Amino acid sequence: MSPGGVGGLLAALMARAGHRVICLAGEQTAQTLRRDGIHVRSKQFGDFTTQVEADTQLGEPADLCLITVKQTALEPALQRVPSPVLGDGLIVPLLNGIEHPALLRRHYHPQQVAPGVIRVEATRSAPGLIEHGSPFTDIDLASDSAPRERLDALAATLTTAGIRTRVRDDETAALWAKLAFLAPFALLTTRYGLTVGEIRTTRRPELLALLEETAAVSHACGAPADTAAALQLYDASPPDAKSSMQRDAEAGRPLEIDAIGGALLRAAKQHTVDVPLATRLVTELADR
Repeated sequence: MSPGGVGGLLAALMARAGHRVICLAGEQTAQTLRRDGIHVRSKQFGDFTTQVEADTQLGEPADLCLITVKQTALEPALQRVPSPVLGDGLIVPLLNGIEHPALLRRHYHPQQVAPGVIRVEATRSAPGLIEHGSPFTDIDLASDSAPRERLDALAATLTTAGIRTRVRDDETAALWAKLAFLAPFALLTTRYGLTVGEIRTTRRPELLALLEETAAVSHACGAPADTAAALQLYDASPPDAKSSMQRDAEAGRPLEIDAIGGALLRAAKQHTVDVPLATRLVTELADR
């Protein structure tokens, strides 16, 4: 669902591995994909083109549905995959934030929902044209409701296709592991219009404070967070790296402020954790 940067890359890799792939998108994009397939330019996988099927709505049962839309478009996008049509296929959302699994479990049977966390830098420069910049494509799967054996089988399938995948025991910990890193990255780079290299130098005190706030909320939610390890990732990141929210802001697209910053603030309020810097940044971004 939604063959953008992440979805298009995964669709192309699965199709190249010999799986039947149906991309669900708008009519114009679907026509382009049916005609031209997906072309990938990748540091990790090289350049290749692969054919996929494409439609605007799922019309038959599927073993797996990868949901790769932005959180801002999730609810209307679910109309493309009616539960009775999907059957008992596994639903794997690869979205930012921590609140979407509850929505999906209301829409589909809870045993079908297996949240995933993906680490990759991939951009759709045009329909069917994917620029994959990171030298890695990694997924963590975890589910409090789907059978473990289904996750293990899926992890093996994805890994064979080149998508290094592991299954984790704790869904909450897996989701917070990403948000604890992503929230400071997204909020700071977008608010100030700076790359990660500039944030970790000119805005380092704010970065440290926001990492501490996010870690405190994560701990309160029952998910351990390592501030020092997260800071090491920031310091090791390419200096010109930008967050996906920052790129959306530059392109004039809707921002995932609520899915990332809003979710952080709601969790903080629920557990009475004080997050003044996060509150200020989310407010300023929302006002802007």
